[in-house]
Amino acid sequence: MSNENTLAELSAAMADAVEKAGAATVLVNARHRFPATGIAFATDLILTADHVVERDEDISVILPDGSELEAEVAGRDPGSDLAVLRLAEAKATPATKADAEARVGQLALAVGRPTTEGVQASLGIVSAIGRAARTRRGGLLESHIRTDAIPYPGFSGGPLIDAEGKVLGINTSGLGHGASLAIPAELAWKVATALAEHGSVKRGYLGLRSQPVEVPEGALDREQDTGLLVVGIEDDSPAKTGGLLVGDILVGFEGQHINDHDELLSYLTGEIVGNAAEVEVIRGGKRTTVQVTVAERQEPVFEEHGHHHGHHAGREMRSKLRSARRRHR
Repeated sequence: MSNENTLAELSAAMADAVEKAGAATVLVNARHRFPATGIAFATDLILTADHVVERDEDISVILPDGSELEAEVAGRDPGSDLAVLRLAEAKATPATKADAEARVGQLALAVGRPTTEGVQASLGIVSAIGRAARTRRGGLLESHIRTDAIPYPGFSGGPLIDAEGKVLGINTSGLGHGASLAIPAELAWKVATALAEHGSVKRGYLGLRSQPVEVPEGALDREQDTGLLVVGIEDDSPAKTGGLLVGDILVGFEGQHINDHDELLSYLTGEIVGNAAEVEVIRGGKRTTVQVTVAERQEPVFEEHGHHHGHHAGREMRSKLRSARRRHR
């Protein structure tokens, strides 16, 4: 009887969580085929997946009470596959972000409202917390959540929630990895705030070409196997002005370790753009730091990787270098 009561209580808690999240989950009519999902970021702002916003005009949002409102694009960021829509009237109920980040093994529900028949849900667990991940359009997410909750058609843009109905992340199929993935709520809220205020997310560049290499033994006082060897620097670039040299090995950026291209690119966003950053390098076998002012990149996200060739091969090389180093220890 005790087990039955526990199961009934868990079932009721899950239903309550979906009901709570459902009050902030809306239907988004912004693409040419079937609708998608979004969540209320504010009473007049809807956060959704960028790839489901296929048109800039004739966009509408249907709230949980069935009322339909016109909306316009307030901002979009293909790099993170997020977009913000501004409602014609401030009538939405804002979602609540989870108090803590998602944890591997915790229960999670993918919630969507792809039809006018009501909210839908799928139960699973958080199976992994991943680091940098590329979107289909060539952008880069700083981190992502992997879950085994089934993302039914039209769930993109909807919330991944915890047992209390609070948002752990934003579901998306825009990463194109063939798995159920979500953009962590902390990152999604940060991007949404920037989109609502500025219409876009600042992304920077250093103006250098690099390739992953093994960090020389004894060059660092920490465990770090790989860095980025600078093999080319553009004229009049931030890297040139800041004093980076061909042959430097980049191993840190603003206190964060740099092991590969994706890690470096993930840090070149937001408020760091336009400001000086401390870049840690190994030069002549010794650790040193230089100050580089990160410039704002003007070209589209999916064209920006010309400065950093071989990023997919970089992860393979990083793995090989670690294996080789372990064999020699």
